Amino acid sequence: MFTFMNKDDHKKSPELFENVVEGLKKIYRTKLLPLEQHYQFHDFHSPQLDDPDFDAKPMILLVGQYSTGKTTFIRYLLEQDFPGIRIGPEPTTDRFIAVMYDEKEGVIPGNALVVDPKKQFRPLTKFGNAFLNRFQCSTVNTPVLKGISIVDTPGILSGEKQRVDRGYDFTGVLEWFAERVDRIILLFDAHKLDISDEFRRSIEALRGHDDKIRIVLNKADMVDHQQLMRVYGALMWSLGKVLQTPEVARVYIGSFWDQPLRFDVNRRLFEDEEQDLFRDMQSLPKNAALRKLNDLIKRARLAKVHAYIISALRKDMPSVFGKDGKKKDLIKNLGQIYDQIQREHQISPGDFPDLKKMQELLVHHDFTKFHPLKPRLLEIVDKMLAEDIAHLMAMIPHEDISATSEPRVKGGAFDGVQDTVSPFGYKRGEGIDAGHGEPEWIVSKERYKYDAMFDTLGPIDGKLTGAAAKSEMVKSKLPNSVLGKVWKLSDVDKDGMLDSDEFALAMHLIEIKVNGHDLPTELPEHLVPPSKRGF
Repeated sequence: MFTFMNKDDHKKSPELFENVVEGLKKIYRTKLLPLEQHYQFHDFHSPQLDDPDFDAKPMILLVGQYSTGKTTFIRYLLEQDFPGIRIGPEPTTDRFIAVMYDEKEGVIPGNALVVDPKKQFRPLTKFGNAFLNRFQCSTVNTPVLKGISIVDTPGILSGEKQRVDRGYDFTGVLEWFAERVDRIILLFDAHKLDISDEFRRSIEALRGHDDKIRIVLNKADMVDHQQLMRVYGALMWSLGKVLQTPEVARVYIGSFWDQPLRFDVNRRLFEDEEQDLFRDMQSLPKNAALRKLNDLIKRARLAKVHAYIISALRKDMPSVFGKDGKKKDLIKNLGQIYDQIQREHQISPGDFPDLKKMQELLVHHDFTKFHPLKPRLLEIVDKMLAEDIAHLMAMIPHEDISATSEPRVKGGAFDGVQDTVSPFGYKRGEGIDAGHGEPEWIVSKERYKYDAMFDTLGPIDGKLTGAAAKSEMVKSKLPNSVLGKVWKLSDVDKDGMLDSDEFALAMHLIEIKVNGHDLPTELPEHLVPPSKRGF
């Protein structure tokens, strides 16, 4: 009786959330967490998420063999030392160091860090004291860390050093961080491209997070231009074998320290690459909500598949005799169970957990304690993915608009990205910026050449028609769309003709574009002809 009332209840509109992060917390706790707990998801894959996981600033994880410049890279970003810093040619960073913002500078040891309810590191307790003794947080008062946090990792060993056991699950810790960070930077030394066994295992632990990986070929100033080309090619070949992806991640070439460049022939390349990398890092706070949303979707898909696997194993277990034998058979034939679930529920093979790892974990569990399939829990997660996630996705653009347009990562080396004051700012004095702050109009330097052209084009009353100017401008072979932009910028008085000043300006802009620089949307003040500065 009154069943229609229940039907209406199920058709409730999606919940309203204060912001994306609060929404993610709520739907995780109320809709996804019950499914994870019911099928022991946390024992197999990833620990339960807490509020600090959602509230945390974007994190960058640095991974690389020893002496590739990871710690120096952090110092270069911050433009200052941080507590616990050690730099040298041999493995000096023997611990995981989370470099985070705080007004008071200091070091928080690992055991204290994992009990801090405001930090997201509580689940790391499972790696034991051997790890916690080699884990610390260095707090630094710098504006850079107001927008991001950085995790420095122990230098990955090679050769004989690999045989020394670290005493904890190093790749397991890397996997934990990889799942939670926003960016993974793999650093390579231009002199040391060999990928050791431990480094190979570490890179394999990062699989599934390809979208977060960026590669830095560091210390590139230590080799000349020809050697650098060879090194780059060798690196791409090695990475293709290890990452096993059709497209290798973006590689940034540079020398990230504050010392003179040994070979400065590639100086401009290093500057361009640094700008690209820094802009990528500056985008992290803006994209943090989207990354958390994406990670929750991936987690929900894995939790669903995990529920199907666990319930299938429970269903096939005998109730009384032969449990041990059956358990061994089920683990051995887990691949067949994967295939069956894939066919029955139309699930992509990429959504399934690693087969070998799952088999290893299942050995330690009692299958009779697994729960049978509970469709209601899966329906709630499906509805969450279809409605709540879509609703949160729609909120992200509005949050972006309401947020300030200024970059949220600033200070330290990032100030150089926006340096419009000193003559050493990126591309200062080049292209469209040439002549800025100079007393003389920059176009005057080539004026004699442009005036000679102007006179040959038959000006009428000191002005060229569009057709006359076009006959000279098209010789640049630039597309009409670009030449149209040049015309609009040069016709300062908007009379549809070009006088000698405006024609000289047009030719100057064409030269800027031909030399590989971009044109502005509006004419900068220093390029306005002196005769037109009253317009």
